[in-house]
Amino acid sequence: MNSLITVAVFYNPQEILVLKSVLEHKGINYFFENETLVSIDPFASIAYGGIKLKVHTNDVEQVKEILNNLNNNLKIV
Repeated sequence: MNSLITVAVFYNPQEILVLKSVLEHKGINYFFENETLVSIDPFASIAYGGIKLKVHTNDVEQVKEILNNLNNNLKIV
């Protein structure tokens, strides 16, 4: 667990759908902490600190680049 770093925090389960697909396509291992909890009880998102994207330390820079590309190209709201 020490080799996993939180790269981003999301407060809505729908925000992570595209990201999951991209990470899987790139072969990057990831873990979304609190994903199930927030999916069941969306009001718990803030109480538990949101859905935390955790990746291995070796993948941090690549994931940050993916997040920047998605933020620049996808405007959901």
